[in-house]
Amino acid sequence: MKYGESSFDILYLLFAIVSGCVILFRAKTKTDKLMGTAALILGCGDAFHLVPRVLNYFVDADFTVALGVGKLITSVTMTVFYLLLYYIRRGVYGESPIRGLTACVWALSAVRIALCLFPQNGWLTNTAPLLWSILRNIPFVILGAIICVLYFKKRGEIKPLRPMWVYILLSFLFYIPVAVGAGFVPMLGMLMLPKTVCYILMIVAFLRMTGRKADKA
Repeated sequence: MKYGESSFDILYLLFAIVSGCVILFRAKTKTDKLMGTAALILGCGDAFHLVPRVLNYFVDADFTVALGVGKLITSVTMTVFYLLLYYIRRGVYGESPIRGLTACVWALSAVRIALCLFPQNGWLTNTAPLLWSILRNIPFVILGAIICVLYFKKRGEIKPLRPMWVYILLSFLFYIPVAVGAGFVPMLGMLMLPKTVCYILMIVAFLRMTGRKADKA
């Protein structure tokens, strides 16, 4: 089990980071650059949690603090990733900014990150009290729901992004049981694997979008 999961995690990190670099290298538009940045933030942020997780399988050392802090960093970078998805959508579809919606997306992101920074989350001990697991994920789930609906509304217009709303929806459906219940039922942690597959599919969509001539941002 540890070899399979570790191999998957390493391959995912390499794919996300390399893809982000490739997208940025090939970028011709502002929106392309946002896609490359999103892929890099996702890969680099997840590395802070997944690398200690992999090492924990093979190295006889205490990784409690590294794993906890890694989860904190991943929580923040995931939030930034979804914030970037909002701007990527606006750029791809050439939509004018809606002040109220943009303010809502930023407010939810800020509240989510602020809640993650509270010491009550128990990051340094890698223990997540149920109350704080729920509190910090409420604004994140609302943010994800908004982004999902926005992509759903435009699902038929650009082929590589048609299933994006499905990837977002599934990623949250896999994530929520882990965030809330993994502390009580460790096997729920296995849902992070299909969640990661959803992220891989998002990055694949970014790769397919790279180099499009029209930047509608």
